Amino acid sequence: MQQAQTPGTRPIHTMVSSADVNGTDVFSPVGDHLGKIDHLMIDKVSGNIAYAVLSFGGFLGLGATQHPLPWRKLSYDVTKGGYVTDITKAQLEGAPELPQDWLDNHEYARKSYDYYGIPYYW
Repeated sequence: MQQAQTPGTRPIHTMVSSADVNGTDVFSPVGDHLGKIDHLMIDKVSGNIAYAVLSFGGFLGLGATQHPLPWRKLSYDVTKGGYVTDITKAQLEGAPELPQDWLDNHEYARKSYDYYGIPYYW
């Protein structure tokens, strides 16, 4: 059973289930709501979380697009009850186009990590 937490306090647990991450809000550096985490992508071999896939834009879930964000670009903010990133809405809109085969496309992974200026997870 999950214990309650008062906003602004340190989480009682330092671990979180991926089920609890799905649906969590993501905010820009200035506090704008960017979207929600749809799901996580975990590298099978290393066990590293490669991406948090952000559901972005749309209205009432219609027309939303998905943007894989490198996991290390997110930090949890207990006062917001969500993740904060230094990525802006404009950066999301200009991100490398998501190819059909993005899950096994190392070229896309490199472009994505380079675009967001973060070291590769592998």
